[in-house]
Amino acid sequence: MSDSDFRDRLAGGGLLTAEIIYYRPDFPKLLQSFVWQTIDLAPRFPRLAQFLDHWRREIEAVIHSISIAHSDLLQPAQVRWVDDELTIGKPH
Repeated sequence: MSDSDFRDRLAGGGLLTAEIIYYRPDFPKLLQSFVWQTIDLAPRFPRLAQFLDHWRREIEAVIHSISIAHSDLLQPAQVRWVDDELTIGKPH
């Protein structure tokens, strides 16, 4: 996990799973599925929006539908600041 992902999680971000159903350019009647995960901030989902902008600019496949699921991985009660250091194998 990158530092920016960790910061986003601490700022309220959660795991976003997006399933994109799209038409293949070479077989327009065939639908394909693409699943993508990232840490994103609900309800605006800026990373998903950036990814979809990239898709529309760079990928020839036409999107049929998108399904998303979002889950917060860290809760405020799960994070606490510690002012101590634990050293193993050395005398205190």
